[in-house]
Amino acid sequence: MTVEKQYSSDFEVILSHKHDNGDDLWTPPDKRLIKGSPFSTLESVMYLLELGMEPTESILKECAELIFSTWKEEGGFKLYPKGSIYPCLTIHAANTLCHLGFASDVRLQKTFQHLLDIQYVDGGWRCNKFSFGRGPETEYSNPFPTLTALNAFRFNNNYNKEPALNKAVEFLLEHWRIRKPIGPCHYGIGTLFMQVEYPFRNYNIFEYVYVLSFYDQAKKDKRFLEALDALKSKMVDGEIVVERVVPKLAGLSFCKKGKASNLATKRYHEILRNLQI
Repeated sequence: MTVEKQYSSDFEVILSHKHDNGDDLWTPPDKRLIKGSPFSTLESVMYLLELGMEPTESILKECAELIFSTWKEEGGFKLYPKGSIYPCLTIHAANTLCHLGFASDVRLQKTFQHLLDIQYVDGGWRCNKFSFGRGPETEYSNPFPTLTALNAFRFNNNYNKEPALNKAVEFLLEHWRIRKPIGPCHYGIGTLFMQVEYPFRNYNIFEYVYVLSFYDQAKKDKRFLEALDALKSKMVDGEIVVERVVPKLAGLSFCKKGKASNLATKRYHEILRNLQI
């Protein structure tokens, strides 16, 4: 397995959870690919990639085939066999496959077009599911799925020339001003958002700045630069320090709470390269 030697123990821990949900590849028997967080199929794939595993490794190839098995002809992904095809789930599946190197696959190209076709009027993406009831705030898109969609689209050719994606970027930049919880799932910019969470799996300042740094629309925007400065202010001796990690990942060496993370700092340097700083 091609994982950096210093993270081999982390790989073993992730692999040890492969059958927790009752089947192989972190899935339950009915193949719900987001079941078992933080060791769901989609999340576990992203951890392995973050640790340096090549997408060509057999286990990741098997995971890619499993994810594609949920793809539907209209472009969505049905991650719950008996559930609806929600935009947020399609987005997370597409993002994982893009990180696995499948952005140019004809199925994902169809998914990209599907996502553009269902983009909400404010530029983001949202599901018609109102777990918190309905109110004025639910008329907005959901910021985190929108951020994840942009993370996937950046693997597509000419993503910086797509006006629809610029609109999604603007939606997220405006959330920096709005701050309050918005969207049917109530994503806000408050205390938790401002804590550096790593690995990327929730809406937070680090992933927000990282993804937007790929988009020309954001790079010189005052709102983005404010967010970048906020992230910089949290660094210690030039390194990213993990402020928040889900408890079940606390034992992994690459993302220890309160400690500097070499891999997280590499992501920060990627931000700087994107901005040519």
